[in-house]
Amino acid sequence: MNANASNAADTTANEERLRRAMAAVLQLQKRNAELEARRFEPVAVISMACRLPGGIQAPEDFWNVLAHGTDTTGPLPERWDENALYDLDVTAPGKSYSREGGFLTRIEDFDAAFFGISPREAQSMDPQQRLVLETSWEALERAGIRPGTLTGSRTGVYLGAMRSDYESAQADYDILDGYQGTGIAGSVLSGRVSYALGLQGPAMTIDTACSSSLVALHTAATALRGGECDLALAGGVTVMTTPGLFVESSRLGAMAPDGRCKSFSARADGGGWSEGAGMLVLKRLSVAERDGDRILAVIRGSSVNQDGASNGLTAPNGPSQQRVIHDALAAAGLTPADIDAIEAHGTGTSLGDPIEAGALAEVFGTRQVFLGSSKSNIGHTQAAAGVVGVMKMILALQHETLPRTLHADEPSPHIEWDRSGLTLLQEARPWHKGERTRRAGISSFGLSGTNAHVVIEEAPEPTATTEPSTPAPLPVVLSGTSRAALREQAGRWADWLETHPDTPLRDIAATAATGRTHFTERAAVVTDDTAALAHALRTLADGLPHPDVAEGTAGERGKVVFVFPGQGSEWAGMGRALLEQSPVFAETVCECDRALAPYLGRSVEELLREGSPEAWSRLDVLQPVMFAVYVGL
Repeated sequence: MNANASNAADTTANEERLRRAMAAVLQLQKRNAELEARRFEPVAVISMACRLPGGIQAPEDFWNVLAHGTDTTGPLPERWDENALYDLDVTAPGKSYSREGGFLTRIEDFDAAFFGISPREAQSMDPQQRLVLETSWEALERAGIRPGTLTGSRTGVYLGAMRSDYESAQADYDILDGYQGTGIAGSVLSGRVSYALGLQGPAMTIDTACSSSLVALHTAATALRGGECDLALAGGVTVMTTPGLFVESSRLGAMAPDGRCKSFSARADGGGWSEGAGMLVLKRLSVAERDGDRILAVIRGSSVNQDGASNGLTAPNGPSQQRVIHDALAAAGLTPADIDAIEAHGTGTSLGDPIEAGALAEVFGTRQVFLGSSKSNIGHTQAAAGVVGVMKMILALQHETLPRTLHADEPSPHIEWDRSGLTLLQEARPWHKGERTRRAGISSFGLSGTNAHVVIEEAPEPTATTEPSTPAPLPVVLSGTSRAALREQAGRWADWLETHPDTPLRDIAATAATGRTHFTERAAVVTDDTAALAHALRTLADGLPHPDVAEGTAGERGKVVFVFPGQGSEWAGMGRALLEQSPVFAETVCECDRALAPYLGRSVEELLREGSPEAWSRLDVLQPVMFAVYVGL
């Protein structure tokens, strides 16, 4: 090889090495961009479930309370002895000077067998564990996810909880039966959900006091973005089995005598303690959109920090509150000008509320921001407070209304309202969709000094779907583990349908068939009308017969055989309605048409649209037509 040829070969080799190096660099840049985008990817909330004071059993109930300005504070529960507990004397040891709060009803009711738990073990389980099992199952089903399909999945469970006083309610060594340890352990609170549903993603219980559930939500969102899990349950729970917190707060003088949180009010005189549970189902936004999930709202960013050394262990720290909000906005890629409303921590104390309002004024300056707190409606649900605030703002986005804050007829004189852009929601205000994307911040500050802030925004517009021009009768299926459970389920469906009459019947039927677990006691309603469905289900719930309802007990499932019938099974109009109503059927018939047309000499689809058996009288025509119809079915 001469020198020129050698130089040319070297040049070619160098150019190839350079090309490969540049390709590798571009590939790395692309991968880094993907990782960076994923690190800040919004997280979709695709479902939620709750149990809150005032008999609130679902998010729809919660909205009714918010929309009507209802105060759910009530008397002490029957599980406490009010006569032995209450004393007007604030110095009386072992007593509470308040005899009102926000309490859950029927916490003793738990279908242990449904979750495969024996009666004896259930008796040793903290009611908090029972509530997170119920709300987890319900939240998944409300997302259209059958819990049984998640067995072995990388689904994470992130729960906020502060304490369990269930042990002290049973303080006797004689009751130790091997179930007490797991029954009250905080770690088992999340672990039991994973165990019951067979989930293999991370499971953790987080205790940062009042900010626990918002910290759990932040942790879940971070885990989803980091690929630690593909789906996440995030929430919090508090149940006061004993009145210990009421007694302790009485000694501190930290509790409102009337048990009400008067958030940002001139009458603020302490916290009002309550119970509650809230659960969210989360996915990365791109995954939720890919899966066709109904997105309720989007978590844009969140942040967690600590007060550190401040005026006192339990005293709020304004500068730390400012930082956590700034950091959450930065994580969301937003500025203070992008936020419309704040769901505040707002416990209703004369110290905490002014510090929080002052921190918000420093962050948002003179820009108008609407300020409120659901604690004025339902009290301070403690470890569940953060997730409850998120649920409130999601409901406000859905209903395009910012609810009013109760007990705030006269705003706190310790807050410089006129020098800030803060507008206390003394009345409900419209929050309509428009040119500006609606966003809100939710704050939760722990007694431990751990602060959290989450920024949410309205869900992206769903993809439009085309409904058939002619409604077709569809089967809507329900089931339960017992006949009584089946009837109760029918009643709940009827309640929901009566308040959501415009829901497409196809969506209802699809959810019932594919998004719910099917148990042995079953019923089916065949109808083409949502109102008729609600009436039929109400009749079923009342145990009365209805011509469109079939009931029965499922036997052992055998093998399924699909039979293609032959000549003699045709009927007038065969397949014609389905060509109009079912895209899958129509596409399949068209595919058969393309395959058969060269041999048949006619279009199968045209023959079906004619709907006349006379046109199919020849055997060499009828058999291809029947074949196309049954493949389509």
